[in-house]
Amino acid sequence: MKNEQNTGLGRRSFLRVSALGGGVLLGLYAKPSLAQTPAPAAPGRGGRGGGRGGFGGELSPLAFISVAPNGVVTIMGKNPEVGQGIKTTLPMIVADELDVDWKDVRVEQADVDQVKYGFQSAGGSTGTPLNWDSMRKVGAVGRQMFVSAAAQTWGVPETELTTASGKVIHRASNRTVGYGELAATVATMTPPAAASVRLKDPKDFKIIGKATPAVDNLGIVTGKAVYSIDMMLPGMLYAAFERSPVVGGKVVSANIDEIKALPNIKHAFVVEGKQQQTPVLPGELALASGVVIVADYWWAAQSARKKLKVTWDDGPAASQNSVDYAKNAEAMSKTKPGRQLRNDGDVDAALKTAAKVVDVAYSYPFISHAPLEPQNATAWFKDGKVEIWSASQTPGGGKQSVAAAIGITQNDVTIHQVRGGGAFGRRLVNDYVAEAAYVSKQINGPVKLLWSREDDMQHDFYRPAGFQYLTGGVDASGRLIAFRNHFITWGQGDRSAASAMMSPAEFPARFVPNYQFSQSVQPLAIATGALRAPGSNALGFVMQSFIDEMAHAAGKDPVQFRLDLLGEPRVVEGYDAGRMSAVLKTVAEKSEWGKRKAAKNTAMGVAFHYSHRGYFAEVVEVSVDAASKVKVNKVWVAADVGSQIVNPAGALKMIQGAVIDGMSETMNQEITVEKGRVVQSNFHQHQIVRLTQAPPEIEVHFVTTPNPPTGLGEPALPPVIPAICNAIFAVTGKRIRTLPLSKSGFSWA
Repeated sequence: MKNEQNTGLGRRSFLRVSALGGGVLLGLYAKPSLAQTPAPAAPGRGGRGGGRGGFGGELSPLAFISVAPNGVVTIMGKNPEVGQGIKTTLPMIVADELDVDWKDVRVEQADVDQVKYGFQSAGGSTGTPLNWDSMRKVGAVGRQMFVSAAAQTWGVPETELTTASGKVIHRASNRTVGYGELAATVATMTPPAAASVRLKDPKDFKIIGKATPAVDNLGIVTGKAVYSIDMMLPGMLYAAFERSPVVGGKVVSANIDEIKALPNIKHAFVVEGKQQQTPVLPGELALASGVVIVADYWWAAQSARKKLKVTWDDGPAASQNSVDYAKNAEAMSKTKPGRQLRNDGDVDAALKTAAKVVDVAYSYPFISHAPLEPQNATAWFKDGKVEIWSASQTPGGGKQSVAAAIGITQNDVTIHQVRGGGAFGRRLVNDYVAEAAYVSKQINGPVKLLWSREDDMQHDFYRPAGFQYLTGGVDASGRLIAFRNHFITWGQGDRSAASAMMSPAEFPARFVPNYQFSQSVQPLAIATGALRAPGSNALGFVMQSFIDEMAHAAGKDPVQFRLDLLGEPRVVEGYDAGRMSAVLKTVAEKSEWGKRKAAKNTAMGVAFHYSHRGYFAEVVEVSVDAASKVKVNKVWVAADVGSQIVNPAGALKMIQGAVIDGMSETMNQEITVEKGRVVQSNFHQHQIVRLTQAPPEIEVHFVTTPNPPTGLGEPALPPVIPAICNAIFAVTGKRIRTLPLSKSGFSWA
């Protein structure tokens, strides 16, 4: 069923070829215990966690290395690749410990097999931290096996042998042998226990820490890379899906017979929709209700949608709209909060003695993920089993979703990982994968389900909006002594909607002697989910903007105010104040904070944020003209993500991309709801930063600390949003408390 012509040499075929050629397949496998194997996030229930308790636990050390007789090494990329570079990063770790040259390495994408490869996911900046140790052990075990094989061949002690560039060396006799020549011997050996194998001293790394182009770069720029949207299967048909415009809505009637009579249309049918078996929040459906059209080619199916006449039962969610959300929040802010989640000291007493008190409201909107590649999946149901090709970020969860949607066991679901054209958290939810499987089962053949751009933006799992009512007090010395936050978000009872929660330990909690945090929730018509730096992308804006506001109220320099708030280097409830102070001092020094002579209508803003195990501080210089047009002149970033940057080239791109992504969220992006329906439909209403609007320079500095390496997909994003807003205040005197900036009359220059 797998189309080898379109997807390249398959893994199973590769194993057969390498075996026939005298190569060796090495695998390090440790059976995962329940404590070691993290469960995938449930669809729509928060997704990426990282430093916030998401995909906890350790990845079982499971991966494969294939060495051909000519010495060429193929390493399996275990995790989904959606543009974050993990298909390059993890094999780099394996290759370095294996002690081969990168030029001799080929990387192949692994299929979904979490027994063999361990937890396979893309989210929460977890790829590096969850796989660093296990991938090193995989490479080190392989290296040791070649050493043992050479010792056996030459009859010398293993202690006399060393390795380099895919060769084993016996200096005493001046002999060398390539891994490819030892492959047949290694194939007969039992791998040693990982605990018995010596890992490299980091000073001896030859690949880790070196800027390395991503393995798919050439294919991407020459148009040869196969993305999920490019998948082709013999005899494949194409499907479009007209979903209920309101979450939970149902089809009452549709002109199915008329649609079936149109040219090139093969099938058209109503999907009744299917709820999850357990009570869930809006959007967490096993299958949405709607009408599916299947055609010889996608445009025929999509064109037929325009002739659909569907009568919908919208359900109760159709009564909701964004205007009421804001009114409800304002009313709730004046009542007793639903729950008090933290109460340190005595906030009321501290505010009474404060020299200055600031009492304000902040808000931020729903945002769509809007990846460049809309959701899609290719499926082939046959003989009671289904095979899927998709770019899911949680392919293990995809198996669960497919099994639930079409009534088969997970063992009868096979998922092949295909490169994705962006994700940002959207592909943590596998609704589109389940839809493709459902359609394939209905037509009993191969099909590609492709969402339109409008589908993608109007049926998303959105970054939650939020409302925060803040009160802060400083004493006569300018010290922040009181902080109160009434957070109004979404949910039911004590349960928050996906990614709509806030930790009671969110900074500056733990660092203010009198701190109170309460939460209230209101119901929501649309589905929410994790968007790049979930939670943090909004909370960073609020907290760092308000802290800046308090610094100005105290008459203090914004950098110094933050340093004073962090205090002496110490770890408070898991938050390392010393690491944050170090990146803040670094970015202040590199940007020449307080020393640069600013041009007219130009100023700097600063912010920091901890998320997904990363400590980041950023300074942004902006210019604002008389027409409120904003230009970001330069961004400085200081980052502490531990002891090792595996691929500096990829790391730089991730940080620069996060900064630009954050700029998009700051200025123009907003999703609104009318009658339970999402209003915005495409990029003209939900804009991303254009090339001409991006900063000419994003200067990045890494602060290395003796901590385990962590991920970079997310933590660089949150600080840039408040840093821009704080810089705008420094230029204009206008404090930004509501996003996007366009609502306050600003636009990009």
